[in-house]
Amino acid sequence: MVKLTLEQVQFYKENGYIKLSNIFTEKEMDEYSAEYTRLFKLKNNPELETSWITNHVKKLANNEEFSVQSIHNLQFHSAAFTRMLLNENLLDALESVMGTSDILLHHNKAHMKPPGIGAPYVMHQDYHYFPFKKHSMVAAFIHMNKIDPENGGLCIYPGSHKNGPLEDIGVLQEKDHYGGSIHYMDPEKYPIDKATPVYAERGDVVIFSYLTLHGSYRNLSDRPRCMFLIQARAADDEPISEIHQSEGQDMVLRGKNDYKKASMNERFAH
Repeated sequence: MVKLTLEQVQFYKENGYIKLSNIFTEKEMDEYSAEYTRLFKLKNNPELETSWITNHVKKLANNEEFSVQSIHNLQFHSAAFTRMLLNENLLDALESVMGTSDILLHHNKAHMKPPGIGAPYVMHQDYHYFPFKKHSMVAAFIHMNKIDPENGGLCIYPGSHKNGPLEDIGVLQEKDHYGGSIHYMDPEKYPIDKATPVYAERGDVVIFSYLTLHGSYRNLSDRPRCMFLIQARAADDEPISEIHQSEGQDMVLRGKNDYKKASMNERFAH
């Protein structure tokens, strides 16, 4: 059981994020890491590229080659990640910061920044990708290996969640690798070099609000940056708009969902 202390919950409320260790056992991380590596080797192809193609990213990368590979909904590729989604210690921690035991999956994904060319991400809020009325959405950023600024680690503006949704200038700029809209804040107001870097060991988890400003550095090291991200929300929250639909969305990770309408869309032959 990993129920957070009152001091930890207060830290989260003040800063919009918290880093936790000892969520997963070494045996669990060995299994997750082996499956993570297997999937990226198995599915390695240009379609995994998901970097942002923006002038701001190009500037941060000095107009050099950059890349981020991504796989979404890993529970449909390996049961190891179903077990990760349902890990009791992780759900204990999420319940502590979310203030509810009724926790639904929004989506999950893995990002791998290759050594030497890992792309940066400018500061952004996840809110703009999938806004909800009660702002219950949180991210659990799971470090699959040791991560620091040198290999493209996470960085955060502590307390930025208190400002609510900020002006999104990204949607007016360039697109992502597939031509889709991207969202980020003005890099002149929120430069990445003013953010607080996160240093983490394998298995460490950073939980943060989807209103918390965050980004990540270039990976110029000889190590990959491997992460797995889970986005979850409270069952009683409602989307402001029906965007960012994902396979497996609204899976009940803990508790119940009394707001889900019964579905009779499928018809089975008898």
